[in-house]
Amino acid sequence: MPGLYIGSTSGFAGKNLLAMALGLKLQKEGYKVGFMKPIGTLPSEHGSSFGDDDAFFVQEVLGLNEDLELVSPVLVTHDLQMEVFSKGCPDLMGKIREAYQSLSKDKDVMLICGSGSYLHAGKYCNVAGQDVSQALGARVILVDRFFKEFYYDYIISAKELLEEDLLGAVFNCVPESRMSMVNDMIAPLLKRRSIDVLGVIPEDPLLNAIRVRDLAKRLGGKIISVPSKSDVVVENFLIGTMQVENFMTHFKKKKNSAVIVGGDRSDLQLVALEGKCPCLILTGNLYPNDIILTRSEVLEVPIIVVREDTYTVAKKMETILESIKLRDPIKINHGSQLVNSIIDIEAIKTGLGLGTPSGRS
Repeated sequence: MPGLYIGSTSGFAGKNLLAMALGLKLQKEGYKVGFMKPIGTLPSEHGSSFGDDDAFFVQEVLGLNEDLELVSPVLVTHDLQMEVFSKGCPDLMGKIREAYQSLSKDKDVMLICGSGSYLHAGKYCNVAGQDVSQALGARVILVDRFFKEFYYDYIISAKELLEEDLLGAVFNCVPESRMSMVNDMIAPLLKRRSIDVLGVIPEDPLLNAIRVRDLAKRLGGKIISVPSKSDVVVENFLIGTMQVENFMTHFKKKKNSAVIVGGDRSDLQLVALEGKCPCLILTGNLYPNDIILTRSEVLEVPIIVVREDTYTVAKKMETILESIKLRDPIKINHGSQLVNSIIDIEAIKTGLGLGTPSGRS
């Protein structure tokens, strides 16, 4: 029974999306798919069960109903960290192996989702991605998401350590301006190192989008106008700290962008509202005047008021959009279709040695 460990060069790279997309694709082809996330970094309660929040969600998408204590056998809690720091590491790998053996029974393939950086996260207690994948005898795919650069050096280092166990790499969230760099430069470089690029997934605004109500919660703000439109989706953001003429030029180029502006800049607030931005974020805990509030209601553009200054809110916004998790069914379906239209599923099946699905002749 083959196992595929999905790791990454950094956190929030798209491991869950790849796991869901591959799982749904393989299930559609008739394979019995198992799933686990050995190291759970988001402990939470789900009914009477306690497990990793991401693991619970991915399992739900894949239509699985395994015991969460098996799906995420090691939870990174405060108590575990204190035990490791003061007494040393308990036998965490033993728990992971036992859980894997139980979950993999009667499965054609197991998808194992990593946490954080494959080579580093969990090293302090001997359960980094490399340790886990090798202990389970799984082959590995590394996801490299473009933030400000690509981490091909990391992938090459992993290849030197894993050798044939590294099945290949997937580049995620690649801007159009960097596509030629990946396809014409990085992919050939990796190929010369015997590393296959299994897919180059383009940047997709919808996958990084967030609803206004969730954005307000993450920013610690309050929706003070048109709460009925809190389901509107925000794909990007624009900072309103410039003159009106310059702001209008940038605003026209950024569709579906929330506008972050000081609560005292009613001139920019009005331009953003008239331009039908998805939402207006006012900083400094300053409420808008009556004219702005009225236009907001008429144009049905929600307003969020936050305490922090514009710069701080902009930095938070950047982090939120980079680390947003897939939870919306529309985004999951869209993301899975996008990934499966690009990923080399046949190369993955061949690399795993997947034969005929269970129940098929």
